[in-house]
Amino acid sequence: MMTGIEVEVVDTSSLGDRSYLAHDGRVAVVVDPQRDIDRVLALAGRLGVQITHVAETHLHNDYVSGGLALARLTGATYLVAGADTVGFERLPVADGDEITVSDEMRIGVVATPGHTFHHVSYVLHGPNGPQGVFTGGSLLFGTTGRTDLLGEQHAHTLAGHQHDSVRRLADLLPDGAHVWPTHGFGSFCSATQSDAPDSTIGRERQVNPALRLENEAFVAETLAGLDAYPSYYAHMGARNTDGADLIDLTPARRADPAELADRIAAGEWVVDLRSRKAFAHRHLTGTLSFGLDGPMSTWLGWMAPWGAPITLLGESEQQVADAQRELARIGIDRPAAAAAGHPDDWADGDDTRLAELTTATFDDLAAARDGAVPHSLPAPEVVLDVRMTNEWRTGHIDGAVHIPLPDLPHRLADLPAGTVWVHCGSGYRAAAATSLLQRAGRTAVHIDDAYAKAANTGLTIITSKETA
Repeated sequence: MMTGIEVEVVDTSSLGDRSYLAHDGRVAVVVDPQRDIDRVLALAGRLGVQITHVAETHLHNDYVSGGLALARLTGATYLVAGADTVGFERLPVADGDEITVSDEMRIGVVATPGHTFHHVSYVLHGPNGPQGVFTGGSLLFGTTGRTDLLGEQHAHTLAGHQHDSVRRLADLLPDGAHVWPTHGFGSFCSATQSDAPDSTIGRERQVNPALRLENEAFVAETLAGLDAYPSYYAHMGARNTDGADLIDLTPARRADPAELADRIAAGEWVVDLRSRKAFAHRHLTGTLSFGLDGPMSTWLGWMAPWGAPITLLGESEQQVADAQRELARIGIDRPAAAAAGHPDDWADGDDTRLAELTTATFDDLAAARDGAVPHSLPAPEVVLDVRMTNEWRTGHIDGAVHIPLPDLPHRLADLPAGTVWVHCGSGYRAAAATSLLQRAGRTAVHIDDAYAKAANTGLTIITSKETA
């Protein structure tokens, strides 16, 4: 029989978040569950434990919580900060509260405002004292949660609170206590990205800016580093305040080639989930590349108009189902339609409805700028950089036009005339951008290459110092 307390991680890498299940071999508490709670239920089943408590560190801005649905389904006690006004029944918790989960396991509530005004963290106590702390969007690995999600007018105040909250946790806990954050693994809820796969209070004392800088310096550094965040965040807080019901992952209605043609003709978002290389080789004209092998839901959810019909095209039924799950996590509950198979199937054998995407490398771009355009490639009249603003400021190709990918749908008219060569940091975002340009009737080339290679090709890179 197991002795002690174990903490299991439920990773949602597509959104850069983690949920947790802590158990003593008999009962469990789940912290910050994602919308698709079947993963948590399956984990509890494998472990043979009963979920008796579900805890939220805050009302999330980057995903629809599965906490209420999980608590209702299991009969668990649902812990939510009492200072938050919500539209459902829960056990309101506040600083200093202590919840007994079992004879061996209890959690202590610590107010840690900063990411939100009413954010709390949960200290996990075992038979031998505190084992660690579930920090949500407060203390992250090498960073903290961003402080501007409730509005720019609150960012400075919340950044000050964030500094104080992190220091309070460090004062309360021993160096060996584990840190279990929800954000920081790619989530835009993080001020910067995680610098490690795991951490402790002791390690954070050495590396975390909130524990190394004084309040004023930390606030200035945090605010200076913030970049844009997904537009769909505006809908998550309200959804979580009201409380989301059970997720519906039943298969989307299947669309035939005629319906796909109609949806494309209407300008709808018909999304190809295959890899960008497969898309470049052959795709249905007018579709957009958001490969499931990358952060599809983040970029698609950011760029598509909220509430607009989205049709999913995958190489298999499973690929479509996986994409449907990812989108439901951010509140895009039901695709308008879907189809699985190959572009030839979606075009009903009509080759005139199929297209390719021209690809190139940074070596090709350098050669073209030297007057030696590689064979079969159109000359680059415009170089478009679709990375985020902080990436651009760090360094960019001389003469490039900068439009961050999320802004491109409503800034197509800002692009100068001519053939556009598009790049990002690795190729994923550039594929989405190039497909969008192609749909708009522009001649575009996808630079499917790592930006880190650009400087070694002879291309002139403008650094942040030169930009300033």
